[in-house]
Amino acid sequence: MNRSDFQTLAEVRIKEALVLLENQCYEGAYYLAGYAVECALKACIAKNTNQYDFPPDRNRVNRIYSHNVEWLLREAGLEEAYEERTQSNLKFAEYWGIVVKWSETSRYETSVAMPEAAGLYLSITDQDDGVLTWLSQLW
Repeated sequence: MNRSDFQTLAEVRIKEALVLLENQCYEGAYYLAGYAVECALKACIAKNTNQYDFPPDRNRVNRIYSHNVEWLLREAGLEEAYEERTQSNLKFAEYWGIVVKWSETSRYETSVAMPEAAGLYLSITDQDDGVLTWLSQLW
């Protein structure tokens, strides 16, 4: 996997999430929307990886291979950019608060309601303040 692969995956997963959302498959829409953010963050991490660098220490590798959005944000080196964005954009901060509640274990959920799935999708895709909108400018 490389940066381009993760960028493509983020775009594909968010499109799939919309198809599921429009067809009232809220559990799948919720999971794939969050997974799109994970892929976008991994694209940001890949951007900072030099071709001939030795892999980082084991703990960092474990954090990179995780599904934890907050860990991935840190490993992507985006903490400062995130702080600036949340301080200057309250809507983005609100959206981020929704996105960080997502986890890979949501793939096992069988009772995600439409407002929850639609809210996550909007938090990610809003053209002005969405999390994926912001990340795609940084990857």
